[in-house]
Amino acid sequence: MTETAKPVAIPAATVILAREGPGGVPEFLLVQRGENLAFAGGALVFPGGRVDAADIHIARNELLAFGFEGLDDIDAAARITCAREALEETGVLLTDGPHPDEAALAKARAVMASGPDEAESVGFAGLLGAMGHRVEAARFIPFARWEPPAAAAIARRFDTRFYLADAGRSASAAITPDGFEAQALRWTTAAQALADYDAGQAAMVFPTWCNMHRLAQYQTLASLFERVSALPAPYVQPAFEMVEGEAWLTIPEGIDYPVTRDRVNNLRRE
Repeated sequence: MTETAKPVAIPAATVILAREGPGGVPEFLLVQRGENLAFAGGALVFPGGRVDAADIHIARNELLAFGFEGLDDIDAAARITCAREALEETGVLLTDGPHPDEAALAKARAVMASGPDEAESVGFAGLLGAMGHRVEAARFIPFARWEPPAAAAIARRFDTRFYLADAGRSASAAITPDGFEAQALRWTTAAQALADYDAGQAAMVFPTWCNMHRLAQYQTLASLFERVSALPAPYVQPAFEMVEGEAWLTIPEGIDYPVTRDRVNNLRRE
């Protein structure tokens, strides 16, 4: 009897929005997901979502995107996904073009949140064209790629590419949660997010927790962007290990992550 093949992981993308906080320490925009969502409900995450076929179309449209030559289709589309999801979930516009007014951005977000019929009839491409905006590939710096192993006992596996982006270059209306996927937003340092997690005041999934530890190494925005830009984005595949009868979730050493494991019993701490 042949073993049933595991489904291919779903391509997804996440954007780590960074800005300079008080004293020059980087701050990051975190989304608190809706409690009723199937994936990471109630947890703090970075804005993001699954890659749509329409995102590939935008990445290859020279009127709507630039600097995408030489990127593979998923890498290109994932950067579009980051721009689309950041606008929909938070109101942050990571595109280039004339400064839009708040009414235009609010309308764009309303269309995107209205449901598949209206959103598909207009689409992110239509919204970009109406605003005279394009997506610049270089704005999104590859940070990491996380993919659970095929043997993982989870219903849906996401092959998620993380990108770092400078929020200081963004245009936005009032930064507000969309009220569905994003129930609340917060700017925070990585150290504060980890302290809240340790105090039981915030929940984070394992990749977010590991990425926060990595981000906490950098005390200035310049050093963070310089280091991440110089490194190839690591491929991270977590694994379960038993240590003295206790289960741990681990990631590889030597890929710029200072903390590489956590007890399984600690995962999704509330």
